[in-house]
Amino acid sequence: MEGIIIKNESNNYTVRTKKGINICKARGKFRIDKITPLVGDHVIIDEDNNYILDVKKRKNSLVRPQIANIDIALIVTSVKEPNFDSILLDKLLTIVSFNNIEPIICLTKKDLLTKEETKKINKIMDYYQDIGYTVTDNNNISKIKKIIKDKIVVFAGQSGAGKSSLLNKLDKNLSLETSEISKALGRGKHTTRCTTLYEVDHSLIADTPGFSSVDFINMTKENIRDNMKEMKNGSCKYRDCMHIKEDECSIKKLLAEGKILSSRYDNYKKFIGGK
Repeated sequence: MEGIIIKNESNNYTVRTKKGINICKARGKFRIDKITPLVGDHVIIDEDNNYILDVKKRKNSLVRPQIANIDIALIVTSVKEPNFDSILLDKLLTIVSFNNIEPIICLTKKDLLTKEETKKINKIMDYYQDIGYTVTDNNNISKIKKIIKDKIVVFAGQSGAGKSSLLNKLDKNLSLETSEISKALGRGKHTTRCTTLYEVDHSLIADTPGFSSVDFINMTKENIRDNMKEMKNGSCKYRDCMHIKEDECSIKKLLAEGKILSSRYDNYKKFIGGK
């Protein structure tokens, strides 16, 4: 019987098939073959003995959060409590693009901003939209539902950004646990303890454990450059220009003209400097 893993908790894999739900264990050979079944994997199971027999070929996967076969990454981005974090946002955008996943930026907590702060974040998001990213917010539920229809979606973002709260908005029957923000730490507690796929209007949405740091696993400096939209599109003197010290660099010229967001360029330098 074929199915899809919708939850993994303590090596118990919840597999949804056409017949229903099976709680399965992975075969011992997976450990020998160094194969770890992931949420989102299409699998073949022994429905009588509740074992996963085979994991079908993946189109993509992420290490953190551990999930496979994703169509869209909805990057849930708090603008206050916790404050807007451009480094985390740009890292996530770059990593999911590298993994052939469509990134969508979803802002939360805009109601906590002052008028001046609202103008500032709107200007920043106008830039992201201008370079080709889709931007929405957690109040535009109809737009989000339209974007994610018939897709496998992962919610990514730091703890306390509002991932579980947004999922509750999309399906009020879920009633997922949410938490208050720690005033001392400026971030939320981990309310999501394992990656789980929820069915919402014919879409499968993963609520994932929150995190505040991610790594460029298996990515080179060139991979980072080519998955930051404006850094890839330079018409520089050198074809392999990294846009740092090279002369006649079109990216640095655009930066000087104010046509590239300075925080994006600063983050780009940090990212490739760590490689």
